[in-house]
Amino acid sequence: MKIKMLLGSAVLALFSFNAFAADGAEQGAMKVLGHGEVSFKSDVMPVLHDHCVSCHQPGGKGHAKSGLDLTSYQGLMKGTMYGPVVIPGNSEASTFTKLLTGTNKGLKMPMGLNAAGTLDRQYILILRKWVAQGARNN
Repeated sequence: MKIKMLLGSAVLALFSFNAFAADGAEQGAMKVLGHGEVSFKSDVMPVLHDHCVSCHQPGGKGHAKSGLDLTSYQGLMKGTMYGPVVIPGNSEASTFTKLLTGTNKGLKMPMGLNAAGTLDRQYILILRKWVAQGARNN
């Protein structure tokens, strides 16, 4: 019985330690993911710029294949040659957020980013929250 309690305490302590060991980016993401509004300019555009724009800009491979231009709010909201990718207020149905998680016909963006082939979780959460909040140009 005492061993089970000690093991349980050790596991709990380990989880607590990991929660406090978050780096600055994750803490920033958690602040954004709190109750506040996600800003396109301050929160979304930096993620797009760092991870998506290299392909999804005029002349880029992703732009040539889909027509999606992620260099501006207007380009994102215009969508692809196949139609809109963002449904403001509905991150579950938006192709934009489905592509980040690989739930859209097996496609996962950004292509070849890392071993997992996806953005870090905190960035996906920021983008999903922005869409869920109405995908405003704020």
